[in-house]
Amino acid sequence: MRARRFLAQLGVELTLTARRGESLVLTILIPVVLLAFLAEVHLLPTGPGKPVSFLAPGILALAVMSTAFTNLAIATGFERGYGFLKRLGATPLGRPALLAAKLAAVLAIEVVQVLVLVAVALGLGWSPVGGEAPAALGVVLLATAGFGGLGLLFAGTLRPEVNLAAANGVWLVLLLVSGMLAPLRRFPGWLAGIARVLPSAALADGLHRTLSLGSSVPTWAWVVLAVWALAAPLAAAATFRWE
Repeated sequence: MRARRFLAQLGVELTLTARRGESLVLTILIPVVLLAFLAEVHLLPTGPGKPVSFLAPGILALAVMSTAFTNLAIATGFERGYGFLKRLGATPLGRPALLAAKLAAVLAIEVVQVLVLVAVALGLGWSPVGGEAPAALGVVLLATAGFGGLGLLFAGTLRPEVNLAAANGVWLVLLLVSGMLAPLRRFPGWLAGIARVLPSAALADGLHRTLSLGSSVPTWAWVVLAVWALAAPLAAAATFRWE
């Protein structure tokens, strides 16, 4: 019965996502434009080698963070503000099934993003290392759970207008202190230390190492991602309000 409720709600989430076509286009288009522009116009200190070698994993990380955190937080926050979630609260669905369905829908969007971004990056000359792909997948899954839980925590506790501002503000901070667009080694020591406890930096470093360097994910990144993947969804489930 619980699985049936989850699948039914997942279908609803995917339908709603498809209806937000403009949001879906931006979710995919903006990372593609950023990747193509930054790879060809050398504005960022990406280190030796082709800029796309550093930028491709970084933009993939940015796409995951934007979809799992910002887009999910804002969309769910407005659903709550419009009273849509209040009606769901009167059904047997329950908070865990709702949150799980939303995270599953995020994963579906991420699959499309990854396929498009990898195709564009290959066209720009990226040569990914395939041997660590399973580790890269694990990093993305943990990051999606962590960012998704954080987004749902915002959406389930803040008023829609406050949530909109907070989600965008936190997204900007996470982007700047992440290593997605510039290597962490170029950060001041104190700032790099702060970055290493954030899921954005752990995700970016994990994807850079696995997809462009062919090395393993560092232990600190696994620990940070695992903690956020566990703590954020639990916090969201415990505090989420239907209205």
